[in-house]
Amino acid sequence: MRPGKVYLVGGGPGAEGLITLQGVRCLERADVIVYDRLVDDRILSYAKAGCELIYVGKGSGQHVMEQEEINALLVAKGSEGKSVVRLKGGDSFVFGRGGEEAEALVAAGVPFEVVPGVTSAIAAPAYAGIPVTHRRLASSFAVITGHEEPGKESSRIAWAKLATGVDTLVFLMGRENLQAICNQLTKHGRPASTPVALIRWGTLPRQQTLVGTLADISQKAEAANFGAPVVTVVGEVVSLREKLRWFDNRPLSGKRVLVTRSRSQASTLSRLLAQEGAQPVELPAISIEPAPDVEAMDRALSRLSEFDWAVFTSVNGVEVFFSRLFALGKDSRCLQGLGICSIGEATSASLKEYGILPDLVPAEFTSQGILDSFRSHKLGGAKFLLPRADLAGKELADELARMGAEVEQVVTYRTVPAGRASDGAKQAFKDGIDIVTFTSSSTVRGLMNLLNGSLDVLKGSAIACIGPVTAETAEKAGLKVDVVAPEHSIPGLVKALVERYSVPCGVDRPPYERELLG
Repeated sequence: MRPGKVYLVGGGPGAEGLITLQGVRCLERADVIVYDRLVDDRILSYAKAGCELIYVGKGSGQHVMEQEEINALLVAKGSEGKSVVRLKGGDSFVFGRGGEEAEALVAAGVPFEVVPGVTSAIAAPAYAGIPVTHRRLASSFAVITGHEEPGKESSRIAWAKLATGVDTLVFLMGRENLQAICNQLTKHGRPASTPVALIRWGTLPRQQTLVGTLADISQKAEAANFGAPVVTVVGEVVSLREKLRWFDNRPLSGKRVLVTRSRSQASTLSRLLAQEGAQPVELPAISIEPAPDVEAMDRALSRLSEFDWAVFTSVNGVEVFFSRLFALGKDSRCLQGLGICSIGEATSASLKEYGILPDLVPAEFTSQGILDSFRSHKLGGAKFLLPRADLAGKELADELARMGAEVEQVVTYRTVPAGRASDGAKQAFKDGIDIVTFTSSSTVRGLMNLLNGSLDVLKGSAIACIGPVTAETAEKAGLKVDVVAPEHSIPGLVKALVERYSVPCGVDRPPYERELLG
């Protein structure tokens, strides 16, 4: 059998967006992905259906597989004629043991390629506002393993030369040996006053930075319980952090935000929250399913030419509508001559994907906004089709009928509460939630169902709702609503949170706000 090929891919320092384009292409066509624990799980979403995922993560004192076993696994899978990705955090050749894996593949005659990754040695400091070189402060930098015991007799690290011979020192995997590293550097001539930064979970929303000096950083780390994984930066460039920090001083930095949308919808809100510095915690309180009975929808779809208007109130409604239309052997041409009303930018964007530009988009993304938009129209005898969720209220249909329209409502999908809280969800609440977001009344009811109606775990959490209807449902459930988005959309909700938590103009942000300084 002709051997396949093994791709040694660096997955980047943690943030999903920092994997290279070439790395993504390898993941998309891989038959097998062998991956480590520090890889963001969302990176694995690039894998094709049916791809075999094999976890071989290694941590301090914990090994799912020994390195020799991993080498043998790569050889075996590659020898089966498969496309194999060996996915690691950072770069495979920077303390990633990629060189050893490549040697094993060469010895076995298995072809391989190396796809470099963004190393945390540079990325984590950059995300903390620390450039590893700077024209004024540092002309050289070195990346050193912190995993090697600094005091051992046969150390490969030339401490006497390293301590004063390189401007910026970056230690990877050095948290356990931090005090010994500091001792070696000061022993060999580095001033005890040299600035030091510890960066934990670099490039991820939960990134934290602790700043000190060679003299006190170890004590500060102990006092703050500042554990691994940590990148340690030693040098005068650390002093630039106060001026250059950009990632962890965004409006929602450090805040854990609960996303209760269905799993298929959560990514958009999570992405926007992460862009503002938040750490999204996804806990789907509902799931979206097509309506089990499609007869009424099929009848309506077969008579589209009889309607004057179709009103779409959600992305889900659009997707299920067109999915069923296509299943019946029809397409968007069936909507010719039909007026299309759409609530919100997301719903309009979804329609556009099917080649439909809405004729009417209310300024206010609510049922009342739709009604206000139609008040200038003569609706006497006009026929309306309302594809909707099973839990949607009937107010819109009733009001349109009062205005003279003939309204036919069709349930296109149903909203189902999540079954029960998973262990991961329970742990999320134990870790603390700063903000709970609700994007519909059904997400409120779904979360209450998950929590068995108990509000205890939500004490101390701010409640943010996409609009007044959702807020009313939350208040009826016994929650105190803190934020209601003026613009009733996902971007509008995030904007409202940013405005709520942003530092007012003219107020200086403390230089080390939210840092763990002991």
